[in-house]
Amino acid sequence: MPSASRSEAMLSALRLVAPGRPLREGLDRILQAKMGALIVVGDGPEVLSLCSGGFLLDAEFTPQRLSELAKMDGAMILSSDCTRIARANVHLVPDPNIQTSETGTRHRTAERVAKQIEAPVISISEELSLVAVHRRGQKRTLEPVGRVLTRADQALQILERYKARLDSVSGALSALEIEDLVTVRDVATALQRAEMVRRIAEEIEEYVIELGAEGRLILLQLEELMGGVEDDRRLFAKDYFVESDGADVHLVLGVLAQLDTETLLDVREVAEVLGLPRDTGLDTAVQARGYRLLHRIPRLPEIVADNVVDRFGLLHKVLRASVPDLVEVEGVGEARARSIKDGLARLAESSILERYV
Repeated sequence: MPSASRSEAMLSALRLVAPGRPLREGLDRILQAKMGALIVVGDGPEVLSLCSGGFLLDAEFTPQRLSELAKMDGAMILSSDCTRIARANVHLVPDPNIQTSETGTRHRTAERVAKQIEAPVISISEELSLVAVHRRGQKRTLEPVGRVLTRADQALQILERYKARLDSVSGALSALEIEDLVTVRDVATALQRAEMVRRIAEEIEEYVIELGAEGRLILLQLEELMGGVEDDRRLFAKDYFVESDGADVHLVLGVLAQLDTETLLDVREVAEVLGLPRDTGLDTAVQARGYRLLHRIPRLPEIVADNVVDRFGLLHKVLRASVPDLVEVEGVGEARARSIKDGLARLAESSILERYV
C-alpha cells in the first residue's frame, strides 16, 4: 500500500472506534439493538454552526447513554475526546452543494458534514447493520474483529516472507560491498525490497489500529519482524544516493514512498530515485560510502560513523584505514579505532562466508 494513500486523519478517527474504546462499545450496543445513528465527534464552533434544534446535554459519555439517545432520530454531538455527550437529537445542515456518493439521507448528511468540517462523522445503517466512519472525504466501513484479524494474520505471513528475502538481499549486498563489486542493480533491488517490506508493515499497522485492544499480539509480531528494517532502508539510501542541490536522504525516501506499486517494481525507477545511472545499464559499478556496515558495529554512535565516512569517503577506504588513521577522526580514540577495525573484519568474514558457503 503506497504511503500516499495513508490518511493520518482517518487513522486517528479509527482509534476512537477501535475495540476496547468506550465509543466502540456504544456503537456495538446500537447495532445489537438494530438501530441507526449519526454521530459527530467534536463540539467546536464549526460543528455547532451546522446544528439546528436538538437538546443541549453536556453529560458524561457512557455506552449506555449513547445507545439510549440513538432511539431519537437526530444526530448526536460528542466532545472531541469522546468523554462527554454535548447534544442529542440534532438536525445537521451541511452545505447541500457538496457532492456525495451516498444514497440514504443519514449517510448523505454524514459524508457532507465530514467534507465540510474537520471532525470524524460516524453513520450506522439500521437496515444493513454497518458502521461507517467518514473523515475528510474518505469513508471506512468497520468490519467484524474476526475478519480483520484474519487479514492481519495473512499480511503478517506475507511480511515474514518478504522480510526473509530482504535479509538475504541485504546480506548479499554486504558481501559485495566488502569485495567492492556492487552494481546499480544490487542497490536498487535492496532498497526496493526494504520499501516493499515497509509498505506491508504500514498496512498491518492500520489493522492494528482498527483492532484496538484485540491487536496486541499482532503488534508484537510486527515489531519483532520490523526490527532494524527502517534503519536499513535509510542507510541503503544514505550509502548510495547521488548528492545534488537540495537532495538529501529524507527527500529520497519521501520520493520513494510516493512511487506507485507498479513503478516500485521496476528497479530502474528505484535507481533513478537515488540518482544512480539507469540508462547506462543496471550492471554499472557503484561504491558504498559505508554507513550501513559501520552502523552494524556494536556501540558505535551514528555521529561517529558519519565522521568516519566524512573523513574517508568510501567504504573500501575505511576498510584499508589503519588504527592510527582512524584515531585522527573526531570522536574516535584508540580503543574505538580498534573496535572499528575488529568489527569490520568480523563483518567482512561473516558476510563472505554467508555468500559463498
